[in-house]
Amino acid sequence: MKATVRSLVAALGFVSTTVLAQTVWDMPTPYPATNFHTENITQFAADIDKASAGKLKITVHAGGSLFKANEIKRAVQGGQAQIGEILLSGYSNEDPVFGTDGVPFLATSYAESKKLWLAQKPVLEAKLAKQGIKLLYSIPWPPQGIFSKNTIAAAADLKGVKWRAYSPQTSRIAELVGAQPVTIQAAELSQALATGAVGAFMTSGATGYDSKVWEQVKNFYDVQAWLPKNAVLVSQKAFDALDKASQDALLKSAAAAEERGWKLSEEKTKFYLGELAKNGMAVTPPSAALQADLKKVGDTMIAEWVKSAGADGQAIIDAYKK
Repeated sequence: MKATVRSLVAALGFVSTTVLAQTVWDMPTPYPATNFHTENITQFAADIDKASAGKLKITVHAGGSLFKANEIKRAVQGGQAQIGEILLSGYSNEDPVFGTDGVPFLATSYAESKKLWLAQKPVLEAKLAKQGIKLLYSIPWPPQGIFSKNTIAAAADLKGVKWRAYSPQTSRIAELVGAQPVTIQAAELSQALATGAVGAFMTSGATGYDSKVWEQVKNFYDVQAWLPKNAVLVSQKAFDALDKASQDALLKSAAAAEERGWKLSEEKTKFYLGELAKNGMAVTPPSAALQADLKKVGDTMIAEWVKSAGADGQAIIDAYKK
């Protein structure tokens, strides 16, 4: 009897130690569970669980269910969430460096986007470190195009149109073409289209697919304006609280997620555009007039961005153009 009791106490002690040794993090993300960014994050969480032998577990909260998209960075910075995913360009008003990859027509291919990221990354890491945040990895969206309820032959056709804005850059594009910017998050896009709150917007085929925009929108112009990036951030305090083995597991899993995510984004680009067409949308390149109009917008915004970003911006551009 005594031996049985001792065995039970020992077993309970082992379970207690195991529970105490396990760290569980909450990870808010802005996009649906079926979005490729979220699917990649789900794999990232599974990799960490395995690599840390169950010592670090991440609970993924998709679709803005824990914090809305524009609240996630503040939640990580303030400790309400240990880790989270953000759209970098959504924080351009805080600092222009966050919006580097959202400058239209600066980097318009995956190769250019990777080169721009390598130029932006050290500057961004330094800024985030001052806020108590560690940058883990970043992955691009497919190239941005224009979705519109009406056909667009030139920028003049966008004058007065209600234009969905999700970042300072997309708001500025609206201003330059004479559209009316309306701030709408990805999770609210379907409803905004259904109610007529939005008539046109610029985003990737991925968001168009997630939101089933073909139910209200019939035109997609593949202008390939830029490749915005999401970033996964972790609280430096939470990271420092991990043991060395768990830190290594996290960093190793993050590196794998970044490599996997870049490949996945490029592979998904053709898939998303194919799905838009399959569901009745007209997927076309821009007319020569629209392309020329948008290039003028891009030239203006590149110059504005370099000026606003100052020495940091010039350093990024210099590194990018080497």
